[in-house]
Amino acid sequence: MRLSLRDLTERSGVSAPMLSQVERGETSPTLSVAARIAGGLELSLSQLLRLDEGGTVRVVRAGERAAGGARSRGHSYEVLTPPIPGQRAEVSLHVLKPGALTAGADDPPMHEPGARETAVVLEGALRLHCDGELHDLAEGDSVTFDSDLPHRFENPGRTPTRFLAVVSAGLRRS
Repeated sequence: MRLSLRDLTERSGVSAPMLSQVERGETSPTLSVAARIAGGLELSLSQLLRLDEGGTVRVVRAGERAAGGARSRGHSYEVLTPPIPGQRAEVSLHVLKPGALTAGADDPPMHEPGARETAVVLEGALRLHCDGELHDLAEGDSVTFDSDLPHRFENPGRTPTRFLAVVSAGLRRS
């Protein structure tokens, strides 16, 4: 679930300034406020506080991965990390057909303010368009950038490109 601060404010009834302070660790919410935040996130209070986690190891089987992308335009991806409440990073495996790119109208990058992304090229060639600049990458190369900036990936080559993307939420302070 990807919610903006405004969305969570509306869903939970908790003010935006309070949510922002809680997110930054500047204040601890009362039990009542925490319960309202949990409700706005469609979580139980136990899930929000991570009291119901049954272990420290979570395996995501290949057939259980969440899939996405705009397959009709040559982009597909699978999320490799499990959907754990409060998780601050997501790892995904992307495939781009020759000439394909990410971030079309039906495939927008959705990253919260302060997010950072690292991409590692596993096979093929990859071009990053980020904030008006181009960066060409080859197999084995990696790149890290502020992913809340306008960006997209492109396969400029003649063979499919496979790359891993790791998005870490809210690491950069603006």
